[in-house]
Amino acid sequence: MLSTEIKTKIRALFPDAATDAAEDLLVYGFDATGQEKIPDMVVFPTNARQIADLMLLANEKRFPLVPRGAGSGFVGGSIPTHEGVVLNMTRMNRILKIDEANLTAEVEPGVVTAHLQREVERLGFFYPPDPASLKVSTIGGNVATGAGGPRAVKYGVTRDYVLGLEVVLPTGEIIRTGAATMKSVVGYDLTRLLVGSEGTLGVVTKILLKLLPKPKATRTALAMFPTVDAAANTVAAIIRARIIPRTLEFMDKSAVRAVEEYLHYGLPTDAGAILLLETDGTPEAAQSEMETICDICRQHEALDIQVARDEAEKEKLWTVRRSISPSILRIRPNKINEDVTVPRSRIPDLMKRLAELSAKVDLPIINFGHAGDGNIHVNVMTDKKNVEEYERAKKTIDQVFDICLKLDGTLSGEHGIGISKAPWIELEIGAVGVRLTRQLKAVFDPNNILNPGKIVPDESVVFNH
Repeated sequence: MLSTEIKTKIRALFPDAATDAAEDLLVYGFDATGQEKIPDMVVFPTNARQIADLMLLANEKRFPLVPRGAGSGFVGGSIPTHEGVVLNMTRMNRILKIDEANLTAEVEPGVVTAHLQREVERLGFFYPPDPASLKVSTIGGNVATGAGGPRAVKYGVTRDYVLGLEVVLPTGEIIRTGAATMKSVVGYDLTRLLVGSEGTLGVVTKILLKLLPKPKATRTALAMFPTVDAAANTVAAIIRARIIPRTLEFMDKSAVRAVEEYLHYGLPTDAGAILLLETDGTPEAAQSEMETICDICRQHEALDIQVARDEAEKEKLWTVRRSISPSILRIRPNKINEDVTVPRSRIPDLMKRLAELSAKVDLPIINFGHAGDGNIHVNVMTDKKNVEEYERAKKTIDQVFDICLKLDGTLSGEHGIGISKAPWIELEIGAVGVRLTRQLKAVFDPNNILNPGKIVPDESVVFNH
């Protein structure tokens, strides 16, 4: 617990922007994992200097600080596992500049992703990263986790759009990384190191982002297939045809059935898989690519193809994809959601092994996600009130990760590591990788005050506050 003395000092740094009221603390102690830990205090910074002064105090008095955006993450990255102070960054929510000549935008971390997209598109520009939580998630949170989304297959993830950062280091120093240019190879690439570091190496206070010209047109289609193999072979054939779709989303049979029972859209519940496909570019290019994609789908056993004729039909097709998460909770009230990624060509193997695992552990495992880049969201469905079943579900994750790594995959494509995946990180990066990660953390944060216990397994950190 923070002492009264420390709380008084914090309030002096954050007049009218600090709270330890019980009802406020409850709000900032959990994320989408469902795990929670109540902090001692929450502050709402509005500038880098405030954060730097708080860092200095935290180092002096040895209490932990946890940066937080919208709290929509799936790995516990913003949960204050060692209590201390949560830095809620949502008041730093300004779009500082949109540079039309240089195709860049400078923003504060609390800007909501969808708000930025709307503003730049109004000017004819395009910010591609589109995590599922984009209507609530913040750019700062996207940067912290290296967020992706459906458009990553063509346009890449958040890391590919961050040109530079302003960051408050755990030591209280304020640095700027990167440059406002498309090229910069001066020194180590601290920008790319900080993106995806989950608030363990510094607190981001400004972000310089690359923009693209907005595509003039999009075309959207939904294709149904008899088997997962047919859908996966279609994905491979589309890429072999030298087409990189804007979106190439996948739903397995169990996801299709759950969505149909939820929406009653007339989806074929006997379909083995569905692909949601989108192209973009000039109207002619988007249409031509979609026609080629539809031909490829037919050549690979597509049962049916629905091509949106207007925005209303496009939105209806996207509703199918967006309805997966709420619909599968009708199967079980809880899920353990992992975002494993394998090479595209290994998706059929992944689906086969997950189906075998589901039968073995006697639990529904529902799979959907970004087939275009091999990033599949594996959902082990369970009921936390059934203690035996929930324990079985948690143990199933060990086997999911083992399957993924044996298929040359990775434990996380876009959610990050946080606390949820920390126990398994050594399986992928090895003991030397874990050691180097700890050493990097110690260089940036010698007193381990910033978001302790995240990414690498906790080593019983003790704070003297």
